[in-house]
Amino acid sequence: MAKVLVVEDEEALSQLLSYNLGKEGFEVATSFDGDEALMAVDEEKPDIVLLDWMLPNVSGVEICRRLRAQTETRDIPVIMLTARGEEEDRIRGLDQGADDYVTKPFSMSELVARVRAVLRRTRPTIAGDVATFADITLDRETCRVRRADRDIHLGPTEFRLLDVLMQRPGRVFSREQLLDRVWGHDVYVEIRTVDVHVGRLRKALNRRGEQDPIRTVRSSGYALDETYGGR
Repeated sequence: MAKVLVVEDEEALSQLLSYNLGKEGFEVATSFDGDEALMAVDEEKPDIVLLDWMLPNVSGVEICRRLRAQTETRDIPVIMLTARGEEEDRIRGLDQGADDYVTKPFSMSELVARVRAVLRRTRPTIAGDVATFADITLDRETCRVRRADRDIHLGPTEFRLLDVLMQRPGRVFSREQLLDRVWGHDVYVEIRTVDVHVGRLRKALNRRGEQDPIRTVRSSGYALDETYGGR
């Protein structure tokens, strides 16, 4: 599930974007001004940013410039949203590192298509129907998982958990982040539930003597082990 940060100061449009993107299966976070957006990116990097040109405090163009200037954020794809339709403004936005440019008013179906297109280009593991990590393959369309030459049978929660981990191999997800991404923001689940389901996922993935692809990071959370080579 790709995480989209919507940076839009018009509340009605922000809500409309959040609703439609959520309906399409995206995890959505919102910010209403430039300073808030930069803090949100620092707290947890999104997979893509929808960025309004005209924002209070810090403009969208300046936010894009700052994201591109930092090593930690320079690869986050950005789609600019703006009422400005002049060619020189589009060029300015693209020159600052925007990946795409959508002029208001726009249809939600067009915007979703643009988001998917940018993600396919920049985050193929997230956007595609099939994710692969070493000898593990996860098919989102058929909800099937294989490790090497055998099928892995997972429950729905374990499937979503593996999907999140496979989107960013090597990244350490805290238990709180996994709760949000797997169970959702509005569902109350005890933090230790994450450990229970990671245990179930490990049991399903690993035969005796096989290398465990899931790494436990003490006091932090879980990650797919980048040193795992499919053994």
